[in-house]
Amino acid sequence: MKFLESLPDVLQPLTGPIALWVGVFAAAWLANFLAKRVILRAVRAVVQRTKTTWDDALVEHAVFEKLSQLAPALVFYSAARLLFPGEEFAYHASWVERLSNVWMILAGARAGSALLDALVALGLRYESTRDKPIRSYVQVIGIVMWLAVGIVTVGTLMQKSPWALLTGLGAMTAILLLVFKDSILGFVASIQIASNDMVRPGDWIEMPKYDADGDVLEISLNTVKVQNWDKTITTIPTYAFMTDSFKNWRGMTLSGGRRIKRSLALDMTSVRFLEADDLERLGHVRALQTYLAEKTVALEAWNREKKIDDASRVNGRRLTNLGTFRAYLEQYLREHEQIRKDMTFLVRQLSPGPDGLPLEIYVFSGEQRWVEYEGLIGDIFDHLLAALPEFDLRVYQRPSGSDLRALTLHPH
Repeated sequence: MKFLESLPDVLQPLTGPIALWVGVFAAAWLANFLAKRVILRAVRAVVQRTKTTWDDALVEHAVFEKLSQLAPALVFYSAARLLFPGEEFAYHASWVERLSNVWMILAGARAGSALLDALVALGLRYESTRDKPIRSYVQVIGIVMWLAVGIVTVGTLMQKSPWALLTGLGAMTAILLLVFKDSILGFVASIQIASNDMVRPGDWIEMPKYDADGDVLEISLNTVKVQNWDKTITTIPTYAFMTDSFKNWRGMTLSGGRRIKRSLALDMTSVRFLEADDLERLGHVRALQTYLAEKTVALEAWNREKKIDDASRVNGRRLTNLGTFRAYLEQYLREHEQIRKDMTFLVRQLSPGPDGLPLEIYVFSGEQRWVEYEGLIGDIFDHLLAALPEFDLRVYQRPSGSDLRALTLHPH
C-alpha cells in the first residue's frame, strides 16, 4: 500500500498491530451494536407479543440490556492472543483475558441483580405473595451474590482459586459480622416476621417509640417503611419488630368491626329516683316502652314480696333516671344499623371520680373507614348529649371562665 510505504521506517512496524487493535475495537463496537440494536430489539418484540407477564418484568428491569454487555467482553477475550501473540507477550494477553473475565462477571452480576428486582416486582403483582417479605429475601440473595462476585473477581485478577481466598476470610469473620450486623439482624427478623405472620405490607401498625402510626409500605432486609396518617414516612429497623412492642390493627380489619370505647362524664348530683310523672313522660319514648313496662312490674312484685315500707324512697328497689338512661342507650345502640351485635356489646358505669361518673360505651362499629367511623361516633354522642335533659341528667363539666363570671354577676 502506498500510504504505508510513505510512512517513516520507524512507524511501519507498528502499522500491523495498530490495524489489529482498531479492528478488535471495531469488532467489539459492532458486537455491542448488534446485541443492543438488533438482538435486544428482537427480544423486546417477542416479549410484547407473548401473553405472559414474567418476561415483561425482565424487560422493564433491563435484564437483557445488561446481558448485552457480555458481547464486547467476549470479543476482547477471544482477541487477547491476537493482540499479544507469542510467548514474550503471554503476560499481557493474560491480563486482557483477566480483565475481560472480570467484565463478564460484573455484567452477569448486574443482570442477576436486575433479575432479582424483576422477581420482587413479580411477587408484588400476585395476591398470594404480596404480603410476604420477598424484598428481604431477595436482598439477602443479592448480598451473597455480590460477595461471591467480589471473591471471584479478586481470584480472577490474582489467578487464584476462590476457595483459597475463602479460607483466608476466617480471620475477617469478626469484621464481616460487624459490617453486616444490621443485615444479619434484619435477615433473622425478616424470617421470624414472615414465619409468625407479624407484619405484612398494607397493615396498619402503631409503634410509639418511632412515632409510627400508619400503613406499612414496604418490608426490606434492613428497614420497614411506614406511611403515617399525616403522609410522612417513618423508617424503622426490621429487627426492632423483634425487640420492641408494636400494635398491629390487622385483626380489627379482618374482624369486620372497629371498637368504639368512649364515655360520658355525668354529674352525680343529677342522679335521682324517677317519679310518677317521669314514668308517664318517658313512657312515650318508643325505645323505653318495653323496658319500663317489664321493669315496673318486676320491681313492684319484688317490693310486695319483700314487704317493703314505702314511707321512704330508699326502701326496696326503684327506677332511677341513670338506670333508665342506661337502658335507653343500650336499646338505642342495638337498633343502630352500624353497630355490630355479634361482637362485644357493653354499656357500663366506671368508677366515679372528681370528674363525675363515667358512663362508657364499649361496642364495635361495622364501619371501619376512619372518616366515616369518626362521623358515626359523633352522631351517636350528639344524640346522647341532646337526650340527657329528657332524663333530667347533666353532663359534668369543670367550671369555665363564663361560669365564674356568671356567679360574680349573679351571686344568688
